[in-house]
Amino acid sequence: MKILITTDWYKPVINGVVTSVINLKSELEKAGHEVRVLTLSPDGHQHFEDDTYYLKSFKVKIYPQARATYNFHSKYLPEILQWQPDIIHSQCEWVSFYFAKYIALKLNIPIVHTYHTIYEDYTHYILRSKRISKSLVLFGSNRAINATDYVITPTNKARDLLLSYGIENPIITIPTGINLDKYRNRISDNRRSELLSQYGITANKTVIVSIGRLAIEKNIDELLDNMQILAKSHPDIVLLIVGGGPYEDALRELVINMKLQKNVIFTGMISPDLVPEYFQLGKLFICASQSEAQGLTYIEALASGIPLLCKYDQCLENVLIEGHNGFSFDTSAEFIDKLLSVLRDKDSYSVLCENAAASAESYSKEAFGKQVAKVYEAAVDTFPGHLPLPVRLIPVLRRRAQESI
Repeated sequence: MKILITTDWYKPVINGVVTSVINLKSELEKAGHEVRVLTLSPDGHQHFEDDTYYLKSFKVKIYPQARATYNFHSKYLPEILQWQPDIIHSQCEWVSFYFAKYIALKLNIPIVHTYHTIYEDYTHYILRSKRISKSLVLFGSNRAINATDYVITPTNKARDLLLSYGIENPIITIPTGINLDKYRNRISDNRRSELLSQYGITANKTVIVSIGRLAIEKNIDELLDNMQILAKSHPDIVLLIVGGGPYEDALRELVINMKLQKNVIFTGMISPDLVPEYFQLGKLFICASQSEAQGLTYIEALASGIPLLCKYDQCLENVLIEGHNGFSFDTSAEFIDKLLSVLRDKDSYSVLCENAAASAESYSKEAFGKQVAKVYEAAVDTFPGHLPLPVRLIPVLRRRAQESI
C-alpha cells in the first residue's frame, strides 16, 4: 500500500506528534508499505529528503516553532499525484490538512486522521479571549475531522471529547506506540552519579523527575507548589525538571521567588538520545498536566522501570494502575503522602518498578503499526467518496505571510 502522511510537525521538532509519525512510518515500512511524508520546512526552504516533502513555510506566532505556508501550488503536488498514494493519514487539523484534502479529492482516496492534541487547552496561544479562541478551535477541528473517513484517537479521553464535539465519523482508539528498546537498557550507578553531578545533585539526595516540554498548560506550577510544602520537612528530596519550552524562564523565576533553588533543578533542553537515561535518574516520574491527549512520557517512564506519581486525568486510564505501577493524586497532601509512602518501603518500591516495566509492553511501536494498518484496510474497503471542503484558509495564510515579510 502507498501511504502519504501529512503533518504540520516533523523532524527536527521534538514532540508527541513527531514521535508518533516517526514510529508509524518505520513500522509501516517494515511491513512492506511505501510511505512518504508531507510537512512544513523547518527552515522555510522547499526540498525533498528521506521520502519527505518539505514545503516552503514561514513562522507564525501562535505557538513556539509553529509554521504555515502559502505555497499551495507547490511543485511537489503534481509529483505526489503522479505517485498516487492509496490512502492519506493526516496528523494535524490545520495547514497540512488542506493539502491532505486536496490530494484526497484529486485522487478520490480516503483520509484517516489522528487527533493528537486537545486544542481547547492551548487556546491561550491564539487569542486573549478564551471563549473566542475555543470557538475557533472547535470550528476548525470539527470542520477538518468531519471531512475525513476514519479518526484515530490515542486514548478514550480524546475519543469522548470528539464525540462531545459532534464528530460523526468512525473513531478508533489506538494508543501511540514507542520504541521500547530505547528505554529497556538500564544505566550503571556510575553513569547515574555522573549525570546527577552535572547538576550539583549529591548522592545523599532523593531525586524525582519530570520530563517534557515546559509550557503553561503542563501545570508545572502545581508541582512547584507541592515541592515548596515538601521541602520544609524533607529538604533532601530534589525535583529534576528535564526539558525546555516557552514557560521555562517563568518557571525558573518562580523557583527563585519560592526559594527552591536547592530542591528544584532545571536541565534545560537535552539530546533526545539522552532522554532514556534521564528517566532513570528519578525514583518516580511526576506530572500534574491535565492537557494530554495521551502523554507519551508516561509510557516512556514505565518502559524505563520508573513508577508514576501523576495528577489524575482520564488519559491515564489503563496506563497508571493505582498501587501497581504508580499512584495518582488530586491534592498537595495526597502528592506528599503517596510520595513519602513509596520512598519509605524499599520492597514495595522494587515491585512497583518491575510492574512499571511490564505494563509498558502493550505500548510497543510494533503493535501500534499493526493496528493502524488495519484501520487503513477498513478505510479503503469502505470508502464512499468525498464531499468537497472549501479551502478558506488560503487568503488568511497569504495575508500572514505578507505581514511577516
